[in-house]
Amino acid sequence: MAIWGKGLRAKSIFALLLVCMLAFIPAIGIGWQLLSGIQEHFGRAYAENFTRLNRQKVLVPLTRELALAQRFANSVLTREWLASGNNQTLFIREAEGFANEFSSGSWFLVSADSLNYYYRAPNVPFGALPKYRLQPDNNADQWFFNLLTAPSPLSINVNHDQTLGVTRVWLNVRVEQNGTPLGLAGTGLELSGFINDFIAVEEKGVVPMILDGAGRFQAHADTGLISFGSAAGISSNGVTLFDMLDSAQDDEQLSGLLASAKSQPDEVAMGWVTLDGKRQLLAISYIPELDWYLTTAMDLGLAQIIQPGLFNAALLGLVLILAILLLGLAYGVDRVVLTPLRRLQGSASAIASGSYEVSLPAPSSDEIGDLSRAFGVMANKVRSHTEELEQKVQSRTEELEKANRQMRQAHQLINDSIDYASLIQKAILPDRQLTRTLGEDHFVLWHPRDVVGGDFYLFQPGEQGRFLVGVVDCAGHGVAGALMTMLGRAALDHAVREHGIESPAAILQLADHTLRGMLQDTELPRGLATTMDAGLVYVDPVAGQLVFSGAKMSLYISNGDEVAEHKGLRRCLLDRRPGTFEDLTLPVHRDEVYYLATDGYLDQAGGVKGFGLGSSRFHELLRTHAQLPLSEQAEMLKQALDEYRGSHAQRDDITLLAFRMDANQ
Repeated sequence: MAIWGKGLRAKSIFALLLVCMLAFIPAIGIGWQLLSGIQEHFGRAYAENFTRLNRQKVLVPLTRELALAQRFANSVLTREWLASGNNQTLFIREAEGFANEFSSGSWFLVSADSLNYYYRAPNVPFGALPKYRLQPDNNADQWFFNLLTAPSPLSINVNHDQTLGVTRVWLNVRVEQNGTPLGLAGTGLELSGFINDFIAVEEKGVVPMILDGAGRFQAHADTGLISFGSAAGISSNGVTLFDMLDSAQDDEQLSGLLASAKSQPDEVAMGWVTLDGKRQLLAISYIPELDWYLTTAMDLGLAQIIQPGLFNAALLGLVLILAILLLGLAYGVDRVVLTPLRRLQGSASAIASGSYEVSLPAPSSDEIGDLSRAFGVMANKVRSHTEELEQKVQSRTEELEKANRQMRQAHQLINDSIDYASLIQKAILPDRQLTRTLGEDHFVLWHPRDVVGGDFYLFQPGEQGRFLVGVVDCAGHGVAGALMTMLGRAALDHAVREHGIESPAAILQLADHTLRGMLQDTELPRGLATTMDAGLVYVDPVAGQLVFSGAKMSLYISNGDEVAEHKGLRRCLLDRRPGTFEDLTLPVHRDEVYYLATDGYLDQAGGVKGFGLGSSRFHELLRTHAQLPLSEQAEMLKQALDEYRGSHAQRDDITLLAFRMDANQ
């Protein structure tokens, strides 16, 4: 038996060695493929994150500069000086304040009437004298005439000003008065600093760039590729990214990526192209505020996504693991298989009668062959039981997978629908109109309890600075409340078209009548609430008065010393019995702030006992913060509500709209 033992031991070790050697070859190939896949996966993730980070690095400071440029262009003193030349001293003083706010310390202003170009150089006070005068027949000055009639009042143009001798990223804002262009105003960012801050990187194989819709370079580490003046229509020459691609298929791929990025600005479109003879990954993110495409080209062969020594370390580790495995298996065969064989031969009959914890060895001429015949009966039973169980498990698994797929699909459809409804609801809110008319003299706190909600606010501008502003609270929240906002908005829009904006009471009266007509033939479920609270304010700054009418909603007025509350009609829209709404005319004071709030703010549970905030606390908050700038008021009122709410859940949709009259009006 000693000879048998040595022969089986030798055969076992030889078989293990052969298996390890055969496994080593495909393991290397699999490892290489796995490493390549990991490199591509991390490369895509790195490109996406790098592009998103650069997007924020570009968007945040440029958005600030654009906002300042718009404020500078829309300043009353700027328009008045361009229109008539009056208040020059006040304009210079205000313009110097803007120069201190702009990051470049400079601004420019061009008059459409005189064509004078005024420029405030960094650290050089403005002297009210033009630097030069634009010439309509000068090709270098065509940027001004093109932008003066461009569809958008805002543009970003990378250009070299020959007269000033500077190359900058120019932020141009058209100055208008009653729809008539008065000129252009804005600022410029130093191109070299802009490129160093946002474009130049030290990562090998990573090239960030900024493109326009035609693939022209607006920013690149190689300034020789930048198409100066292309955004202003004075140059269509220069190398584009399309020109650097190797094939028409790559051109189609780039066009598709640009289109995909523009259709989904929050996502990063990625794809492979052959750029400069190398296969590179393109990651593109569209910035709609700037009409720019932030692009990252990555050569995974050069980029240090995975450390070069990682593959060598993995290969060495694999060799060590296989060597240890070979030694361990050889030791295990000697200790676990050879020594117990004689004991296993005597217990074969017992194992065949019901013990299934061993596998059937292959037939041979040694003792393993004897055990194979004893294990035959057992193997058949195990096989029979195993097949039956596998069939049952497979059947149950398929049923569970099918049910899970159906549940995931249903859940995804619901989430997609709610997200789309939220996008539509936000789109109808007049934030841009409020900002354009009231600027910093307003704020809105709009916080639906769910993704979508039953609160909305409206704004309708009129002539000579007049406007209508309102807040509506539809019964319910979530999807049901959001659907009611669609009906409410449609009814109020119809009433405004019929009656104009001068009488809020007439608007509410017609909206109530219209809503009742919409729902009179509709069979609604029992218990479904359809009422709406509303408050509308018409402001006439010329006459120095406002007109208020409310449906179970009050108008709050505070000057910091006291708070006045003007309550609306005690009946809401779609109440059981129609009400008669009346207009309340009040004088407008420049030192007062006007507030419209839904009951979600006043009824929010909080405090030690979980009671609602209440009217008295709300009055005190308004009185305390009324003298603050409205942007700070918004933060303080939101913070006060959050602190009062504590750990209590948000009970209802919350909307708070406030405005004051601009002292310059």
